[in-house]
Amino acid sequence: MDPFATLGVEARFDLDLAAVEKTHRELSRALHPDRYVSAGATEKRQALGKAIEVNEAWRILRDPIRRAQALLTLRGVVMAEGREPPADPEFLMEMLEQREALDEAKQARDLPRIHAMATGVEARAKAVEHELVAGFTKGEAASLIGKLGELRFFRRFLDEVSAIEDELAA
Repeated sequence: MDPFATLGVEARFDLDLAAVEKTHRELSRALHPDRYVSAGATEKRQALGKAIEVNEAWRILRDPIRRAQALLTLRGVVMAEGREPPADPEFLMEMLEQREALDEAKQARDLPRIHAMATGVEARAKAVEHELVAGFTKGEAASLIGKLGELRFFRRFLDEVSAIEDELAA
């Protein structure tokens, strides 16, 4: 499935997510089961299938990682789980140090430090997203796989921060 075609938007990384969400809502309303109460079984099934496709397309496009993966796939870059090029060793070492620092802050219950670390990683994730925009615009899809990997590391780090915040707030 091409999520861009499903929602009728241009296949690009830097989408106007508010406009895409509006399109999603309009399509969801048009495909809502209540509109097909008197329709035949085949038509109901088709509408339900299309509604599922529209919802999945929206989930993909609103997530920068999944959106980048979809663009790479559309541009012929094969994305095989576990077959991505290895991350830069320097980057990996830095992320390992960040995780150790996060663990220390967690043990110390130092929420301000945890928030500061999260803010720094969020800024880096945004910078990578800007690099993805530039790379896709220039047609450099194949060279962006490493950046996508970095974005995944940042996402996992921020997910870990959220879990720690929840744990410390309890």
